[in-house]
Amino acid sequence: MTSKTITPTVKPYEGPAGGWDSAKSVAGVLFKEHVPLKGSRLLSTQNKPEGYMCVSCAWAKPAQPHPLEFCENGAKATAWETTSRRADSAFFSGHTLGELEQWADHDLEEKGRLTHPMRWDAASDKYVPVAWSDAFQEIGRELRALDPHQVDLYTSGRASLEASYIYQLFARMYGSNNMPDSSNMCHESSSVALPESIGASVGTAILSDFENTDCIFYIAQNVGTSSPRLLHDLQDAINRGVKIVTFNLLRERGLERFVNPQSPVQMLTGKETPISSEYYQVKNGGDIAALFGVCKALIEADDVLKASGQNPVAGRDATPKDPDNAAMIAFAASMASADKKHVLDHDFIKEHTTGFEEFAAAARAHQWNELEHVSGLTRAEMKKAAATYANSNAVMMVYGMGLTQHLMGVENVHMVCNLALLRGNIGKPGANICAVRGHSNVQGQRTVGITEKPGLAPLDKLSELYDFEPPRWTGRSTVETCEAIMSGQSRAFVSLGGNFLRAVPDTAAMEAGWRKLRLSVQIATKLNRSHVLHGEVAYLLPCLGRIELDQQTSGPQAVSVESSIAHFHGSRGKAKPASPELLSEPAIIAGIAKATLGQTKIPWDAWVGNYAEIRNAIERTYPETFKDFNERLFKPGGFARPLPARERKWVTKTGKANFITPGKLFPDFSTADRSDVLHLATLRSNDQFNTTIYGYSDRFRGVEGTRRIVFMNGEDIARLGFVDGEIVDMTTAIDDNSVRNVGGLRIVQYNIPKGCCAAYYPETNPLFPLAHHDPKSKTPSYKLLPVRLSRSTLTQDD
Repeated sequence: MTSKTITPTVKPYEGPAGGWDSAKSVAGVLFKEHVPLKGSRLLSTQNKPEGYMCVSCAWAKPAQPHPLEFCENGAKATAWETTSRRADSAFFSGHTLGELEQWADHDLEEKGRLTHPMRWDAASDKYVPVAWSDAFQEIGRELRALDPHQVDLYTSGRASLEASYIYQLFARMYGSNNMPDSSNMCHESSSVALPESIGASVGTAILSDFENTDCIFYIAQNVGTSSPRLLHDLQDAINRGVKIVTFNLLRERGLERFVNPQSPVQMLTGKETPISSEYYQVKNGGDIAALFGVCKALIEADDVLKASGQNPVAGRDATPKDPDNAAMIAFAASMASADKKHVLDHDFIKEHTTGFEEFAAAARAHQWNELEHVSGLTRAEMKKAAATYANSNAVMMVYGMGLTQHLMGVENVHMVCNLALLRGNIGKPGANICAVRGHSNVQGQRTVGITEKPGLAPLDKLSELYDFEPPRWTGRSTVETCEAIMSGQSRAFVSLGGNFLRAVPDTAAMEAGWRKLRLSVQIATKLNRSHVLHGEVAYLLPCLGRIELDQQTSGPQAVSVESSIAHFHGSRGKAKPASPELLSEPAIIAGIAKATLGQTKIPWDAWVGNYAEIRNAIERTYPETFKDFNERLFKPGGFARPLPARERKWVTKTGKANFITPGKLFPDFSTADRSDVLHLATLRSNDQFNTTIYGYSDRFRGVEGTRRIVFMNGEDIARLGFVDGEIVDMTTAIDDNSVRNVGGLRIVQYNIPKGCCAAYYPETNPLFPLAHHDPKSKTPSYKLLPVRLSRSTLTQDD
């Protein structure tokens, strides 16, 4: 089912990020959702002290906000949630779930806000209204009949700190550590790699680093689509003379040029700010090789100074590898410190790190031709980036999911840390690591205990506070939950937000397993694919959105979230609730918990009546992290989570920051070198956020009216015998005795390295085998998959 037929068009977009087209897009979505006046009033309070925190991305909220502290995607998220459209009881009475299965994702969500608790009725194949108390009692009865090992409790990135805390507490009191969450699918590689490298589970950067840096290495993150408010910080830095060195697969407009919609001068004159001073298009999966190349150039330049007698502290076995010694000496001199004795920060390396010699030896051993082949960059480009890095005093490392969603995602993050450690670019003003997170509280939910790993949760403290014995066994991550659903080991799935079926790999196999669940419970604001497919017993429980006024017995409530820079912020809903039948997330969790657990030491009703009591409980559980939580809740700019690595205190096994050397440059694919194989990366459009599709426009890439696209290099199109605009099928090129195919994709010639292609997420998720993930973090490798193309019998309309 589609709401209307649109003729697809592809035409290169010549405009900047931001500017008038962004303003038009915001106005358009407000009118589309019938909230132009209400939406405008709400947006004036978005991401501001005493306002509500955006339900879209997790970028930082400044203490002194801009007049309009929202971006195009944030405005879309607000309009999408506060829409006047309703998926009410009348809607569900007119449609079977079998019928709704045929609808497009966009059209399911576009029906609007859910208004009543619903239960699936097998006889009619429809959702029918149910009383909240009856829903809680039956869910509790079903859960009590199951072994907690058989139950998975998922959390999306939008759940508040308060909801996340009581959800993990309920799960553990029930007896389950199966708490997969959206972190497993995006930045889990960071959560594994950063503690190993620097002893912090999140990035160390704060907003003031953008004011103190003189160089930013921007790696594999599309700021214009994924976190446009960050463009303000980049623009301010550029205006101070900061250089931005970008490594990215595609030429993304937000990383090229920007017109600030909040600057009258720029809007009237069209004056653009160039973003990247250097832009390197890295082959898909070539990030380790590219970063190794930069490190190699730095290390060998340092070696040259040693060999010339000027650097007595470099590695003992260092030998310059450049055949043109005079050129190498000149290059080394151009990168040397003020005293001309070193390129690397040997004092920092000696005092604060381990593993340098092994890493330096590996960098020297890699041959330039090998690094060029894997990365897609030339030796000259990698050396130029190294020179820029060496001639900067404080360098920030900013990266996103283009690094983490890989088979070697953990090693990718290790390499970012290695590069930072070479010149002491961690733990000083303007020099830190910034892992740009996606959803608005995806980082925070982990901070308050949403984790399948018992070693990361304060189990002894929970036991002391609430008089129960938490389970100590390792729970299931997202990938392991999918395996359990496919095999029938998982019998129940409770989801606190999200669209799990659309977010995970191996779509066809997952949907088949999903139908065999005994119980599926979905806490949500809008209808999506994960709701119209269901278990034997299925409930759809509508909740208040973060933007809505949350009135409880003690009065209007506030919730809290954690930003990408590890600052906590209060959020106060402003909009009238979509229905008087809605309950808050904490109220729904408490209702299920009471019905499942019976009498406990937890004052569920008191917590629901006053969220400040939940925050007091969070502070008791994490006294150092959340000291004076309620008092600091609405501090402008938020209050910081303590991170020892910011102060160069390394909470690692060695007590120091660790150089960790990847064992290889690229994953081992049996099909990787075959001439007909391309390496696929999935993308988001600027008309979506995660699995939510706002519309069929990808303005920056010039695509209108369709999402069934494959972006290809022109030489690959010709080499494989295709033409621009041709319709093709895409098949997974991994030998695992399964055939995975997505058909009807239109070829679009694009500026992408040879041997690579790109297509939209989640449309191409069916191609990704569940086993195709990082072995340590288990993050699906959505940014790297070998595929083949063939001529299609389908059309775009199919």
